[in-house]
Amino acid sequence: MDNTEKIIELKNDIDNANHIAFLTGAGVSTHSGIPDYRSKNGIYNGVKESPETILSENTLFNRPELFYNFVMNNMYFPNAKPNLIHEKIAQICNQKGDLITQNIDQLDKKAGNEHVVEFHGNLYNIYCTKCHQTLSYNEYADSYIHKNCGGIIRPGIVLYGEGINPENLSKSINIMQKSDLVIICGTSFVVYPFAQLLAYKKPTAKVWAINKTAINAPEINEIIADALDIFKKL
Repeated sequence: MDNTEKIIELKNDIDNANHIAFLTGAGVSTHSGIPDYRSKNGIYNGVKESPETILSENTLFNRPELFYNFVMNNMYFPNAKPNLIHEKIAQICNQKGDLITQNIDQLDKKAGNEHVVEFHGNLYNIYCTKCHQTLSYNEYADSYIHKNCGGIIRPGIVLYGEGINPENLSKSINIMQKSDLVIICGTSFVVYPFAQLLAYKKPTAKVWAINKTAINAPEINEIIADALDIFKKL
């Protein structure tokens, strides 16, 4: 079946679904000018130490400057705007669905999506690790040391070695269990426990993936293409 036929089938599935679960990753935000992680132009390309080391709790507290410089120089794009994929997903979710995203850039919420679980947290949920005061992006851009108490400031994202927020995990499982259609987009689907969410889907739920490269998981209908081109036709 060619992509044109697949798009027609996917459109029908979206129209006929009672509840849709979207699972998205960095490939959705690349069209908003935010680089992904592991591609040749990704933020992990050419780093001297592994991302698992730099983006860890250990580095945050023991080498705060390394952590801070990496995050500030590579991960924050405060002027980025949602693109058509964010907007289309928001439109569908606000009617009859939920989005579980690995993205930490807030663009789904900026697109007006009222049904978002930020599985790995969000870069703009910034707080002091000592006094727990919430801070703005501008305050963090100014310094990683909290002027009030001398504590280290951090973004509320899940670092390597940290667990997923239990509330996000249970919300995500509930979404998977009630959805009769699952659409995966912009993620290689190899990061756990995110990739494990498929294990909680309804046995009867249909699964689609829209990606530039194949996921090659059983029982997934794949459209191998640039997601932006596909979402323009949905």
